[in-house]
Amino acid sequence: MHHLYDENAPKKPTNLSINSDLLAKSRALKINLSATLERALESQLAQAEAEKWAEENKAAIRAYNEFVDENGCFGDEFREF
Repeated sequence: MHHLYDENAPKKPTNLSINSDLLAKSRALKINLSATLERALESQLAQAEAEKWAEENKAAIRAYNEFVDENGCFGDEFREF
């Protein structure tokens, strides 16, 4: 599977600010803040990469869709459904 980042890169201490009530409630539930933040950042990174890919490939996607509209999909003549 293609990873969005190097999962083996060393951890780096980071300071950040967070709502104190959210922090207290998360700690009370023993939520792993580092792991939770990493998952959230990975999700945001994946979304940004998908949007970037769609933008970079917009012309090709448009051309393909126009081709399909005019000619149908490859193999349509062999469909049995």
